Amino acid sequence: MRGKWAQVCLSVASLALAVLLVVFLPQILRALTGAEVGWAEIGARFRALSPGMILLMTGLWLASLLAYTFVMTGALPGLGRLQALTLNAAGSAVSNLLPFGGAAGVALTFGMTKGWGFATRPVVVYTLVTGIWNTLFRFILPAVGLIALLLAGRIPDDRVTGAAWAGAVSILVLVAVVAAALYWERAADLLGRGLDRLLGLLPRRIRRPEHWASEAIHRLRADTAEIVHRRWAGLSLGMIAFLVLQCLIMAACAVATGCYPGPAEIVAVFAVSRVLTSALVTPSGAGIMEGGTAAMLIAFGQPAGPALAAAILFGFWTYTIEIPWGGLALGAWSLLRRRPSGERTSPEAASRS
Repeated sequence: MRGKWAQVCLSVASLALAVLLVVFLPQILRALTGAEVGWAEIGARFRALSPGMILLMTGLWLASLLAYTFVMTGALPGLGRLQALTLNAAGSAVSNLLPFGGAAGVALTFGMTKGWGFATRPVVVYTLVTGIWNTLFRFILPAVGLIALLLAGRIPDDRVTGAAWAGAVSILVLVAVVAAALYWERAADLLGRGLDRLLGLLPRRIRRPEHWASEAIHRLRADTAEIVHRRWAGLSLGMIAFLVLQCLIMAACAVATGCYPGPAEIVAVFAVSRVLTSALVTPSGAGIMEGGTAAMLIAFGQPAGPALAAAILFGFWTYTIEIPWGGLALGAWSLLRRRPSGERTSPEAASRS
């Protein structure tokens, strides 16, 4: 009981902090950049949004949700498109309301999929595969942002340029090594042995047991091998489409508020914004993401008021709107779970087809 009350208190405190960070974003931005901006100016930018631009953003947001369902249905054979939309919306709402909402989202995933007739094992594999793909692409994003800036010539110093290229290539090589280890057993052996050697250099008091990394990698491969081998292309294309559409939402927000810095810069800003959502102080980094995004737009020469308005607007489309949308999804789930069992496709049947 004490643990539950502690979780409730942490959740309330985290949400309160997120609200405070958003309310005081102008002051935070002033401290970070020295730029003066007020809520009156931000409100004026919002009121100036045209119906056509709002419709475009809505279309991009809905398309991004649809794109991510290809990742979900690829990781869980037998999951329908509407079920994937429902599951994604409900899980996002939970994650956006709790500071460590990922665990609650996983619990909700198990509850919803069980209601649809899925066994535990396929859902465990689904959770692992989607988690791996999200993590891999989260690593890729900073490298893509750096490469976009480098190709656009936005990093003028030669030494910094060389370091940026080295960093971007290193990230991509790391992701390629991990992906290869998931696909090929030989690569998993090599990676496991290399990690075991590195772990062996740690002080004895924190050192892992012998062959710990190799065994962990092979367990992960054993759990995910079938899905990874058969569906890696669809999973990857789904993630790419989802991220491209979200980047287009960022671009639309910048254009709508009058602070579009250019295609390379907007890719870099988007990449940073996605990394900032990993901050665990607030749910999905709310407040922190907006402040960092606005600061980066200002660093690219954009005016403070439009930059902060664009960051808040982007936060709306990637965070705030998912909470009521998730509430509707949970209501839909209560109806979908009452469908006759003959209308559902079991994961076993899907895997045979």
